Amino acid sequence: MKPATAGGPYKVPRQHDSWRSITLAVAMHAVLLLFLWVGVSWQNNQPVEVQAEIWDMKVQDAAPPAPPAEPAPQPEPEPEVVKPPPPAPKVEAPPVPKEDPEIALQRIKKKKLEEEKAEKLEQARLKKEADEKQAKLDAKKKAEQQAKEEKEKEKAEQEAKEKAQAEKDKKKAAAEKLAKEKADKAAKEKAFAAEMSRITGAAAKGTTGTAAQSTGGRTDGGYKAAIVAKIKSNLNGNFDDNLTASYAITQLPSGEIIGIRKIKGSGSDAYDRAIESAINASSPLPKKKDGTVERDINADFKMKDMH
Repeated sequence: MKPATAGGPYKVPRQHDSWRSITLAVAMHAVLLLFLWVGVSWQNNQPVEVQAEIWDMKVQDAAPPAPPAEPAPQPEPEPEVVKPPPPAPKVEAPPVPKEDPEIALQRIKKKKLEEEKAEKLEQARLKKEADEKQAKLDAKKKAEQQAKEEKEKEKAEQEAKEKAQAEKDKKKAAAEKLAKEKADKAAKEKAFAAEMSRITGAAAKGTTGTAAQSTGGRTDGGYKAAIVAKIKSNLNGNFDDNLTASYAITQLPSGEIIGIRKIKGSGSDAYDRAIESAINASSPLPKKKDGTVERDINADFKMKDMH
């Protein structure tokens, strides 16, 4: 670099002059290192031993030759000193160019959009999993509800079948009972007719009185009282004294009851059933004093008189 003179401006060194100086300095260091290496290598080479004998002709006959002298010990070579290489020239890193604010803002917006998109995708995935799980639960509940409804339907159908069968059995039993009652009534009427024929036949052969007399022609004041007393003895249950029921009773000449008909109820089904049961249990009914009976009897059953 040349100093500025008064007659001219200051001359700034160019960049290639600086690189030339650096290259020259590196070359000088390389030559220096080469000389050092050659010198150290030369010192480490072993010197060649040279022996020489000196003969003195004068004293050759007088004394024997002296023994050869031992070679002097060679000095230990100094350790090679390796100098570190010179530091490389410091090269400054090129300055990082500043990012354009607009580009930085666009980059931040893009990153934010990507994060929002990723978050939406994750939320959609979680929602899909939740919806699938809920759909499975709903399907399971629906299947359980259908199974429950089918079971209840089968149960209702079975109960309906059992009820229909019970109703059918009940009707069948009622029909059988009615048929039996009709058969019993027919048998009783047949027996009554046979008994009347026998009595009528006996009267035609010379017995005194008429058929009407033989079945109750004479009045007997205690006859109905005796019948009510017997029915009272077969009455079970405690009822209100104000209850009264009227029944028509049909019997054979033997006193056997063949028919019961309610003329007037008491208003209490329990009392009416108890009276009918007591009448049936009282067959055969008492006869009159003369041994005859009244085929049809209408009797009132007042609870206050049944005590």
